[in-house]
Amino acid sequence: MYTSFKPGQLWLDTEGKPIQAHGFSVKYDPHTRLYYWYGENKEYTKAGGTVWHWGVRLYTSRDLYNWEDKGVIIPPAPDDLSDPLHPTYCMDRPHILYCPKTGKYVAWLKIMAGTVSQFMSVLVADRLDGPYTYVRRVHFPLGMDSGDFDLVYDEETGKGYIIFERPHFELICATLTEDFTAAAEEYSTHFSGPHPPYTREAPTFFTRGGKKYLLTSGTTGYFPNTTLVCSFDEFHGTYTDLGDACEGDTYHVSFNAQFTSVIRVPDTDLYIACADRWLPFENVEEKAEATIREYEQIFRDYVPDTTPRTDPNPLSGRLTVCGSNTVESRYVWLPIRWDGDRPVITWHAEWRIEDFV
Repeated sequence: MYTSFKPGQLWLDTEGKPIQAHGFSVKYDPHTRLYYWYGENKEYTKAGGTVWHWGVRLYTSRDLYNWEDKGVIIPPAPDDLSDPLHPTYCMDRPHILYCPKTGKYVAWLKIMAGTVSQFMSVLVADRLDGPYTYVRRVHFPLGMDSGDFDLVYDEETGKGYIIFERPHFELICATLTEDFTAAAEEYSTHFSGPHPPYTREAPTFFTRGGKKYLLTSGTTGYFPNTTLVCSFDEFHGTYTDLGDACEGDTYHVSFNAQFTSVIRVPDTDLYIACADRWLPFENVEEKAEATIREYEQIFRDYVPDTTPRTDPNPLSGRLTVCGSNTVESRYVWLPIRWDGDRPVITWHAEWRIEDFV
């Protein structure tokens, strides 16, 4: 039994196995009083191998410390190279949104399949834990390539939104269709123009007191970089940059992590910033400056491709070789401190919810 968080240390489920839910989301259901944590299952991923993922895995908890494995809720398709869920394709950052209008759970998956294009696969289910079926195997929101993203439900308007990176030069916020299975025509662009690696990815949305916030990272692969935070009042309004979200992060590598979800503990003002530590055994602090310079050179001549995407089948059938051993990735969960209306993420080697509420 765990009674505290120890960021960056090995985290085991209630069966004593490493938790495998990366690029994840954590949601709370007030009806069941359960937390749900789902993400990329990396249990068979190895550096130099061709298994990028083994579907989407789900865990549940009542206290946020101890997690019960509920199994793979969106399985891979290992025998079908024409399926976006073939485990050699890069399936990243699954997000699931409940649609009140249809009563369906809608899952969006970012897919990279050995081509220049990045797209979304969209599935639906009657229950959060599935089974899920495709409604769109290949979806280019607004005819655009789409990278890291987040899905948002706005309770005030009943509308859904997708916030995604248009690789690698701007962030897009698009209103979803009424059934949440596609991007509608209404959209806005944000953070346009910064050259990689400073363009923004890994958008992570949360709200507090009616104000909306977004955490984003730069584009340096699995190597960590500075997390920026912005605030806004309207989804298609002005996004105000509030600077580096991490206080005391000397090397500007977000405590060797990339944030992917923010949880509010119910009936409190405690928000928890949750992240993946993709490279737990590398001394990223010493490498930080040199690595950022390396990425600047990689993208020195980068020219974004804005060609509208219409290809209904961009799957190449080519195997993806995994560069990192992400099966060993760890998790970093940290409390958010508030400086007025500005969220500040601070490091704690060990901490308890009870000490912050």
